[in-house]
Order: sequence, then structure tokens, then C-alpha cells
Amino acid sequence: MANQTLIDALTDAEAVRFGEFELSHGGTSEYYVDKYVFETDPTCLRLIAEAFADRLDGTKLAGVALGAVPLVAATSVETATPYVIVRKQRKDYGTGNLIEGELAEGEKVVVIEDIATTGQSAIDAAEALRDAGATVERVLVVVDRQEGARKNLAQADLELEALVTAEDLLAGRD
Repeated sequence: MANQTLIDALTDAEAVRFGEFELSHGGTSEYYVDKYVFETDPTCLRLIAEAFADRLDGTKLAGVALGAVPLVAATSVETATPYVIVRKQRKDYGTGNLIEGELAEGEKVVVIEDIATTGQSAIDAAEALRDAGATVERVLVVVDRQEGARKNLAQADLELEALVTAEDLLAGRD
């Protein structure tokens, strides 16, 4: 069941926009969920952190850079749970880390992501975490656009759990 308070907050913050938009995977859509709007709005960020916290059990958190960093940081504070940040690519300076923060071999980690369309960035993050020795089984997202992410994640042995779906966001718009 969708969290109507969160949907209302996303709408009030104007994070959901209508028109014609190109998406990061190359497709187009009649609506756009602007993660930078909801991630920089304190009300939305608090509601998201609280909703994620309700779905967690002390498992270490991982946020996908850059978009999920505010989400994982807020959720970490809400739950008093440590987190790591997974870069999209290894940096070529300093330590050259792909994963920032402390991660122990065999540690169970849940990936936090902003929006799932195809789920590829969450899959890439989970693979990087697994390569580093972590156990990753779940991905929590704010919005599932319902465009294949759930199936793609399942093929990578990952369970997708969304706070809201595209169907939830678009209900009553007709």
C-alpha cells in the first residue's frame, strides 16, 4: 500500500512533473520524478528516511552515488545504522575506491536508491558490493517506475521494495 503522505509531499514539492521527458536510459516518458527536488526538500527527505527505517533491521546501508547519497545519509541518521557509498566508477585519484566507507567481508548490506526504471544502477552497485565480499539481497527505492526494474533485479537475485510506484503516483490523474 502506498504511503499517501509521501505521495502528497512529493506532489507538493513539485517533484513529479508532466510533459515529455527523456530518461537516463534513453527512453521517453510523459512524467518525470525529479529526485533532486525530493532529495533537497527537508519534508520529503524526512518522510523517505522514516519510511526506509520502517523497512530496515539494522542491516548496513549502501547508497548509490550521487543520487542516493542524501537518502542513505538521512536514513543512516534515522536508524543509527552505518552506511557506505558505491561509486558508479572507481575514482582515479586518492585511494581509488569504488566503495567509500567501512565494509567487512560477509557483511549483509541493503542498497538504497532513488528511482528504479531499469534497475541497472542498483544492479551495478550490488555487484560492486558483492565483489567486495558483501551479501546483498534487497534494494529499497523511493519510486519504482514499473518499467522493468523489478524483473531485472530479480534476475540479479535482488528483491526490489519501493516506497511508491508509478501507479501510486499517477493514480487519480486521469
